Amino acid sequence: MSEQLTAGVVGGSGFTGGELLRLLDGHPNFDIVQATSRSYERKTVGNVHPNLRHLDLRFSDPEDLESVDVLFTATPHGVSMEHIDDFQDAADTVVDLSADFRLSEEAQYDEWYDGHICPEYLEKSEYALPELNRENLPGADLIAAGGCNATATILGLKPLFDAGILDGDEQVVVDVKVGSSEGGASASKASTHAERSGIVRPYAPTGHRHEAEIQEYLGLSVSFTVHAVDMVRGAAATCHVFPNSPVSKGDMWKAYKGSYGDEPFMRTVAGGGGVYRYPEPKAVAGTNFGEVGFEIDPSNRRLVVFSAIDNMMKGSAGQAIHAANIALGLDETAGLEFTGFHPIGSP
Repeated sequence: MSEQLTAGVVGGSGFTGGELLRLLDGHPNFDIVQATSRSYERKTVGNVHPNLRHLDLRFSDPEDLESVDVLFTATPHGVSMEHIDDFQDAADTVVDLSADFRLSEEAQYDEWYDGHICPEYLEKSEYALPELNRENLPGADLIAAGGCNATATILGLKPLFDAGILDGDEQVVVDVKVGSSEGGASASKASTHAERSGIVRPYAPTGHRHEAEIQEYLGLSVSFTVHAVDMVRGAAATCHVFPNSPVSKGDMWKAYKGSYGDEPFMRTVAGGGGVYRYPEPKAVAGTNFGEVGFEIDPSNRRLVVFSAIDNMMKGSAGQAIHAANIALGLDETAGLEFTGFHPIGSP
């Protein structure tokens, strides 16, 4: 499909907003007509995102939305639900990157967030992750990108459910390590270089909100911990899985090939040769690829499942573009086909 579509980005001055603008700038089917920011109104996009200095575009007030075919909203939690009517008035398709429409029931927002002011939209929203929800995305007019930690975890564990290795009542312990960009562009004491450099800091030992997505979309309750580590981009999930029956390496390869063999952005990396023997965020930095892998610990009846993504790409902006491509009938890989760099510094 060669049709040109107009696109806008609400919250374009944040890290994820910048990634959306970068991807839309290189997309063959999208023309960027607006990027909004209250803090940087009238400033050029390049003033905030130096990699986009070539764009002839200035930030505008989010209250003055232009009509577009697709509106991407990279807003803090709670903002999109307040303005969803305005967003849908401005665009035929809204792709929200906040947590506001990721879950399907109001009770989940009461439990995991601070409630929901327009729960009638929850049943209308489609979860953006194509590897999980591709069949429901075509024609969707409200799409909710998944959380990066949930995305990494779901991608690693989903093939085990597809293959019947897991059914949801097993013990699963998940440890996720994430880069500083997950905290967004707003400064805090914990995010200063002196405090952040060199850390492996547990910041959500229990009760992380992304557990709700894992429960909903895999039907699995996990023991979930997140660490902040000294990298900029990336989310790496290590899942310790204790299945009820013995599982062979052949079973595992069959499961991952069965789920992801035809997926354009998934790679299985499980103990081969070379330096990068298992998934690492460094190997996918700046791309929409997700890597998954595994190892078997027969003496403890344990499977160790690894997954790695770039939290701002596969875990956010790249996932949003991928889902929008499918929703609009475009080539699903359009604007996302680039590979990463090697060697590279901190991802």
